[in-house]
Amino acid sequence: MSVITIERKILEKNDEIAGKNRARFAEHGLFVINMISSPGSGKTSILERTLEHLRGNISVAVIEGDVQTDFDAQRVAHYHVPVVQIITRGGCHLDANLVQDAAANLNLAGIQLLIIENVGNLVCPANYDLGEKMKVVITSTTEGDDKPLKYPNIFRNASVLIINKIDLLPYVNCNIERIIGNALKINPDLRVFQTSCTTGAGIPDWCAWLAQQAISQP
Repeated sequence: MSVITIERKILEKNDEIAGKNRARFAEHGLFVINMISSPGSGKTSILERTLEHLRGNISVAVIEGDVQTDFDAQRVAHYHVPVVQIITRGGCHLDANLVQDAAANLNLAGIQLLIIENVGNLVCPANYDLGEKMKVVITSTTEGDDKPLKYPNIFRNASVLIINKIDLLPYVNCNIERIIGNALKINPDLRVFQTSCTTGAGIPDWCAWLAQQAISQP
């Protein structure tokens, strides 16, 4: 019982700060997404393709979360967008306080879209509100088709599902219709995109939808 009580207090404090983040983002008219996946899904590659595709269309900033290195932030910096790196030193997720501190190092004026790339993990990040508008969960064909069944909470809390590495479907044991079916059973409102960072398939559709969300942000 004490463990449950402690966890509840931690989440309540996190939600309080997340509310402050959300208010600050709304003040600046920011559309904020929280990208979540397991390691190796191609999350950073999707982020890179997204930045490449949106360049010149809308203004973007990035908060990068990683356990130990700033390698991903270095990759993002090549696209000449504002980026702040959070290194969790072993922590398995970002929390609202970390995002609050990172956002304080960004000039949010004039930014339309803020992308938070969370630590590679499908469990803990599902429970933490960072103040984002929506969670985007990414899985890949190389991970099989049972991820929604094994990690239902993140699929339940997400608004978007990106299924990446569709170019590898002929070579892996994965049924993409089963991924989609399993995910929609958990969350019928999920918007689904199928992408390949290698061929570029699906990236324009994802980016067009994302840009429209950012532009129409009240």
